[in-house]
Amino acid sequence: MKLRLKPLFLGLAACLALPSLMAQPADRPLRVVVPFAAGGAQDVIARYLGAKLPGKLGTSVIIDNKAGAGGILAADAVAKATDGATVLMATGGAITVAPHLQSKLPYDARRDLVPVALIADTPMTVAVRSDSVYKNLADVLRDAKARPGQVTYASTGNGTVSHLSGALLAQAAGVSLLHVPYRGAAPALTDLMGGQVAMIVTSAASIDPMVESGKARVLGTFSKAHLPNLGNPPTVGEASGLSGMDVPIWVGVMAPARMPAEQQKKLSAALVELCQLPETREHFAKLGAVNTCGGSADLDKVIADDSQRWAGVVKLGGIKID
Repeated sequence: MKLRLKPLFLGLAACLALPSLMAQPADRPLRVVVPFAAGGAQDVIARYLGAKLPGKLGTSVIIDNKAGAGGILAADAVAKATDGATVLMATGGAITVAPHLQSKLPYDARRDLVPVALIADTPMTVAVRSDSVYKNLADVLRDAKARPGQVTYASTGNGTVSHLSGALLAQAAGVSLLHVPYRGAAPALTDLMGGQVAMIVTSAASIDPMVESGKARVLGTFSKAHLPNLGNPPTVGEASGLSGMDVPIWVGVMAPARMPAEQQKKLSAALVELCQLPETREHFAKLGAVNTCGGSADLDKVIADDSQRWAGVVKLGGIKID
């Protein structure tokens, strides 16, 4: 009898020693990993949700800023999390862009992470200084055709969605724009104001203060909806006459694939409920974000469409990162 029980006992002991995803304490804090430094639109959105979620989940929420490598560090940390209480405030950079720019990632975005809820869209814009000779986007494209490769646009970094959105516009219009990458929006805006670059492709949240102060004008937004906080500029599609210029710069919540389905469903329901509140819509609008509230299936579709879009842009443009 002892010989039969000993292996069973050891097996049970080994199982008990493993981290259990199904037996998490009810009061374990939910850790939301944000792939950017504090203060950006995604961080503000995460902190807003983090303040509201405890009332829905019955547990506290911790916001963990893990910036670096275009979101790859944060995505990898969440993909490998085994506590059943860690999720990612995800955006396209590490999920739908990086897989097409890097042959070896430490995670598989489609296998190791699963969609939980779609939260918002923080649209990209094409903007110029308020005194720019370009009065509209048609002026830009006309000049770019006349002077191939000489009309400059700043982005927030090589291989970022900012960079790729500019490349998408150039490819669709059949023009050659000169891409000038920066390390974030702040230095890019500084050079835009200084006249070192003609245009910038950046988020509505980043350009909003410049528009409000009268220093910049938005020529178009890569969105379906008009943005009142930017003075209701036309969409890029309207301004250029091109199709396929609605480019959601989505923000969503993703979880490790190993997180139990019931936990994912509970979190998804709570996030969707919060997103639908009028106060949430108002809060997001002040950030230049559009509320695109949806469940896991909605986020899954956005991710699939986004991945296909950027795969095409990267291939056609022969885009590589350092």
